[in-house]
Amino acid sequence: MQGPRPVVLSGPSGAGKSTLLKKLLKDYENIFGFSVSHTTRQPRPGEVNGKDYHFVTREEMQKEIDAGEFIEHAEFSGNMYGTSKGAVQAVQAQNQICVLDIDIQGVKNIKKTDLNPIYISVQPPSIDILEKRLRERKTETEESLLKRLTAARVDLELSKEPGLFDLVIINDDLEKAYSELKEVLLEEIKKTQESRKS
Repeated sequence: MQGPRPVVLSGPSGAGKSTLLKKLLKDYENIFGFSVSHTTRQPRPGEVNGKDYHFVTREEMQKEIDAGEFIEHAEFSGNMYGTSKGAVQAVQAQNQICVLDIDIQGVKNIKKTDLNPIYISVQPPSIDILEKRLRERKTETEESLLKRLTAARVDLELSKEPGLFDLVIINDDLEKAYSELKEVLLEEIKKTQESRKS
């Protein structure tokens, strides 16, 4: 795959990945691109097909997975989610650093591909703080909240595997977490900016 190295961001829901990403996208306009994931779940209010997700049927998605078109895919709460090769290539073709927000299962799958991204794990300071953050969002039912916390515990345990991530950010202070994130991406950011000038 041509273009800058992609970035894999992983970590449990509520760890602060989206917040960190928003800052990055604001500070480095047009340097980062988001690969649009596929999902078989229904769109939530305000979500746009092709922008937030590619909303597809299970049949469509399974067909493309079988054809080897996906870098990673997983099933979560009865819905399939995945990242297609085409989605990443579309971002790289724009000479942007492709950002992939992927669960730990996906990270392990990507390790088996030739994608060669920078692997970053964003983690909450503790499960208790994570639970507090998720409750404050008020977007979860009690059942789905407990599911997310269980998934988070597994995620944090599995992410301890040596060599799985290039960087683990404990997000207890947003500014500090953000500067750690920027630091590890600086080389790719510079390369991308340079290649734009030429």
